[in-house]
Amino acid sequence: QVQLVESGGGLVQAGGSLRLSCAASGITFHLYTMGWYRQAPGKQRDLVATISSSGTTQYADSVKGRFTISRDNAKTTVILQMNTLKPEDTATYYCNAVHRQLGNRWGQGTQVTVSS
Repeated sequence: QVQLVESGGGLVQAGGSLRLSCAASGITFHLYTMGWYRQAPGKQRDLVATISSSGTTQYADSVKGRFTISRDNAKTTVILQMNTLKPEDTATYYCNAVHRQLGNRWGQGTQVTVSS
């Protein structure tokens, strides 16, 4: 059974930091591109950051220089380090695992709230 379990969300003041973690099971983790997406109420789900199986990273312009995505293939975990948080970062953050042939998987989401 495939599972992506996010943790690390919470309430933080603007300028603060949070570290999101996604633990994956049931997939051949090192083959997948892993990513973080976010969705604010009434808005579409948007890409935050991705990291490919080879370690290539991609970031949304709004988070470049503030967020860092990393992966640990041995621990089948992907991390999103979020620094200098802003109120507009408030959203539910979702972990994603995608592979062209093996499929697309989502976690259940973790809430991040940044107060001004």
